[in-house]
Amino acid sequence: MRHNKFIYVLLCILCCILFTVAVGAGNGEAIKSHDNQYKNIALTFDDGPHPIYTERIIDILARHGVKATFFSIGENVNRHPEIIKRLSEEGHEIGNHTWSHRLIWKLGREGVVSELSRTETAINEICNLRPRLFRPPDGLNTIAIKEAAIEMDYSVILWTIDTRDWEQKTTSKDIVDNIMSNIHAGSIILCHDFVSRRDSQTPEAIEKVIPLLKEKGYNFVTVSELIHSS
Repeated sequence: MRHNKFIYVLLCILCCILFTVAVGAGNGEAIKSHDNQYKNIALTFDDGPHPIYTERIIDILARHGVKATFFSIGENVNRHPEIIKRLSEEGHEIGNHTWSHRLIWKLGREGVVSELSRTETAINEICNLRPRLFRPPDGLNTIAIKEAAIEMDYSVILWTIDTRDWEQKTTSKDIVDNIMSNIHAGSIILCHDFVSRRDSQTPEAIEKVIPLLKEKGYNFVTVSELIHSS
């Protein structure tokens, strides 16, 4: 009996280890998707909060009953604390997208840790929460970035579908077509709630694409919920 119990405990420990490796939590390896049987997908937004576009996006998500994950820049969090607070209060997930977004690939581990720490502190002071997810700017996952993520116990999150909504030539139809052509269970969709272009096409696009995806049986979840889906 004791022998059987020991084997059972050992198998449980092994399963936990394999699960942790599979979702990439705290090991510095980037997660781009997570296959699951429930057709769960994650809608994500980078670079905000923005005083106009983030608010519009939150309103659209609320109308459709969708929760998303926002990878926020610390400088913008400081500029618009009321928006980041609203995101938290309405049940959206907030991730860390560094303090400044500037040339992070040039930084060593200490520099990346500093960028993450400043943003983490800003989010925590406003929302009383510590982000657990980190999306490196431009999707670069250098050795220094991996080391910083491991040190600070962050899961590094990239994406399956890049909508390229930041490009001046991208229309809302382009965004919708891109998503609908490439979507599958477990997809992580990259959008932006802050773009440098004159007018963001993202709010209009997500207003259109959410009902289309729901019709096809997809369920919108946060990234954390997605990577824990079976």
